Amino acid sequence: MNKKNAEDLETLQQKLGYRFKDRTLLERAVTHSSLSNEAENIRNLERLEFLGDRVLGLLTAENLWRRYPEFSEGDMAPRLNALVRKEACAKAAEAIGLDKVVRLSPAEEDSGGRSKPAILGDVCEALLGALYVDGGLVAAHRAYDLYWMKDFDFLASRYKDSKTALQEWAQAKLKTTPAYRVLKNRGPAHAPVFEIEVSVKGLAPETASGSSKRNAQSLAAQKLLMRENIWTEDDII
Repeated sequence: MNKKNAEDLETLQQKLGYRFKDRTLLERAVTHSSLSNEAENIRNLERLEFLGDRVLGLLTAENLWRRYPEFSEGDMAPRLNALVRKEACAKAAEAIGLDKVVRLSPAEEDSGGRSKPAILGDVCEALLGALYVDGGLVAAHRAYDLYWMKDFDFLASRYKDSKTALQEWAQAKLKTTPAYRVLKNRGPAHAPVFEIEVSVKGLAPETASGSSKRNAQSLAAQKLLMRENIWTEDDII
């Protein structure tokens, strides 16, 4: 690791307010798989990313549980998915400055790797994993509070499951409630397939299939929301 890399990691630790006892963990967390080379003993972030993904999920689930006591499991699940998606992690990565310190191969660097949400999300998860290994949940929680909580309430309030979103829109705009009905139920008992139609008064219906009634209803509602331009791709969880 050259002098600039070392200086960048020092700056990163200052921003995090945490100094690694095992600095090699931090070095691995910012080393993309495109640069890994076992022969040269360059180890990448993939194992730390695997762990950090679970740490991120735990911290997010805990915050949802504590901050929104009125939420049911069905309310929390889609918001959890929204808060841990790669785009949210990439935004945190940029706030931390990981886009400037991530180590990439020349080819990945030339292809704009420092601005790719997938890469930044991976590095951010790997950093949480490294913090957890080096300093436990307290160290990971500190970074989470600094760089995830800023947009936590915004994202948690924005994202809803498609059935809830459609119902709220229909009631507010059309003064009506969506209706769902089963069109077909096929397949064996252990692997059923339900075809569901959703209808809203004044609009053409939509249909979708799923492995459960709830799944098919959600997909049908999502299709209607997209068709009517109520949702965009960014709203899909």
